[in-house]
Amino acid sequence: MDRATEEQTDYAAELKVALAAAEEAGRMLRARFGDTWRIGVKGEDGDVVTELDLAAERIVLGRLREAFPEDRVWSEEAGVLAGAADRTWLVDPLDGSNNVAIGLPTYAVGIGLCVAGAPVLGVVHEPHTGAMWHAVRGGGTYGRGGRLGADGEGPVLAAGPAPAAGPVPAAVPVPAAETLPPDVAVPASSPRLVVAWTQGHSVRKDDALAEALRVALERRTRRVLALWAPLLGWSMLARGTIDGFVGYCAEAVDFPPGALLALEAGCEFRTLEGGPFRVGFAGPDTTRCFVAGRPGVLDRLVALTREAVGAAVA
Repeated sequence: MDRATEEQTDYAAELKVALAAAEEAGRMLRARFGDTWRIGVKGEDGDVVTELDLAAERIVLGRLREAFPEDRVWSEEAGVLAGAADRTWLVDPLDGSNNVAIGLPTYAVGIGLCVAGAPVLGVVHEPHTGAMWHAVRGGGTYGRGGRLGADGEGPVLAAGPAPAAGPVPAAVPVPAAETLPPDVAVPASSPRLVVAWTQGHSVRKDDALAEALRVALERRTRRVLALWAPLLGWSMLARGTIDGFVGYCAEAVDFPPGALLALEAGCEFRTLEGGPFRVGFAGPDTTRCFVAGRPGVLDRLVALTREAVGAAVA
């Protein structure tokens, strides 16, 4: 039995439960999207929490606690539920609460499992499209259509239902000035990259480094996606519809599940200055500043972020 098969077998039970929990929570979120429900505010930055967050969280936590009662769980709204410290489930029951609160159907359910601080399982479900992405360490990243390519040569078809207009078109070489279809990856040879951006709730609006990074990305890439739902950015990076992901003090709960999708699809990670980076949830949020992308793109993104860091601290 090869390593990938061993890893998949080792966590088969956990993956089954996580997929079922994400699907059940997603079904509820999709059914109730657009209903009238209460919206609250949490934290000094004005982040929101809705009834849907709490309802989805109850579904996921119920499944996890029933199947793995001895494991520790860290959930976005409930906080840390005590259990064995070497196995920690990370739950973001509704990533994109701010989007949902304004009627924007851009959100996801994220579930991950970390063992000894490192992610071994990640599930990202996009309820509005029905797409489900999952990865197990050493076993690759999968959608409904099968395993995502690890070579970065063109996009992978979305795991959810195809749009009404037909299937996602195949990537074709086009001049940089032309408009690419929305689900086609920017070719690696393009000088203008499409990247996702995320920053943690603790980042102040006057943070000089965050501002320098955002300005550099806006000026020197084709498009910067700030989705208010970083898990969606990870699924896009994993399947090749965007080129990279830059994070500054990323949130601990949703980072490992999404990052594992990208890792197992062939992406690599570096610090903002180009050093080695280890994906995990432990430690202060300042340890979760990163650049992620495929090998052919990563060096170009790191050169950009390294320059921004140098300018901000000069």
